[in-house]
Amino acid sequence: MMKIILAGANGTMGKHVATLIDASNEHEIVAGIDQKENLYHTFPYYQHIEEFKGEADCIIDFSHYTVVPSLVAYALAHTLPIVVCTTGLSDETEASILEASKRIPVFKSGNMSLGINLLLALVKTSAKMLEDQFDIEIIEKHHHRKIDAPSGTAKMIANGINSALENPKRLVYGREGNHSKRQDDEMTIHAIRGGTIVGEHEVIFAGLDEVIEIKHTASSRTVFAKGAITAADYIFGKPHGLYDMDHLIYNL
Repeated sequence: MMKIILAGANGTMGKHVATLIDASNEHEIVAGIDQKENLYHTFPYYQHIEEFKGEADCIIDFSHYTVVPSLVAYALAHTLPIVVCTTGLSDETEASILEASKRIPVFKSGNMSLGINLLLALVKTSAKMLEDQFDIEIIEKHHHRKIDAPSGTAKMIANGINSALENPKRLVYGREGNHSKRQDDEMTIHAIRGGTIVGEHEVIFAGLDEVIEIKHTASSRTVFAKGAITAADYIFGKPHGLYDMDHLIYNL
C-alpha cells in the first residue's frame, strides 16, 4: 500500500483526494499538511511538512504556491517522489523543481485531468496545421475564489500551442481600449471568474468564414484528484526526472 503525504489536505482539492483514497485499498494517507485545523479526516495533521517524522512513499501537493518550496526540499531530503499540482509558482520555485528532478522523480502539470491533456494534444496538432490561416484565442473560466489568472492550465495550453508553431505567438492577456486591433503575431488568453465554475478551457481557431472550437469542461474536481493519484502511482519507482501528463497519457 502506497503511503502518501497530502499537502493542502484541508483544501477543496485535498478533500477530494482524501475521499478517493479513503475508498481505496491501494493507498493510505499517513500525514496531512495544512495551515488550517483538521476538520474532516482521521489521519494525522501537521502545519509544516518538516514536523512529520514517519515513513512515506510519495507526496501529493495541492497546497499554496508559497508552500511548494518546503515540500520540494522535504522530498529531496527524504528521496521521495512528488506530484506538484499547485499553480501560480514563481520562477524561482519552478527552477527549484527542475533542479530537484535531477535527483528525484517529480511529476508536474498545470492540470491533472486526463481530458484537458488530451485537449492539449488536439490543439497542438490543430495549431500546427492551421498556423498560417487562423487566429488563436484561449478562454478560461473558473470559480470566483481562484487566486491566479490566467490559470496554469491556460498557460500550459498556450505554451503547448507555441511549441507546435513554426513562429510562436506573442501572448496577450485580455484586450481593451480603442487601439486594440488584433495583431497577426498574438495569441490572447481571456480569464473569467465567477460563481462555482469548476474549470472550463476553450481554444478558438478563427479563420476566414469558419471557426473551430475545442473545449473541455470539468463538472467535478474529482477528475483532478483521480489524475493526481494516478500520477503518484505512475512515478512511484521511476528514476529521477521531470514527468508530466504526456508521459502518463502515452503510457496508459
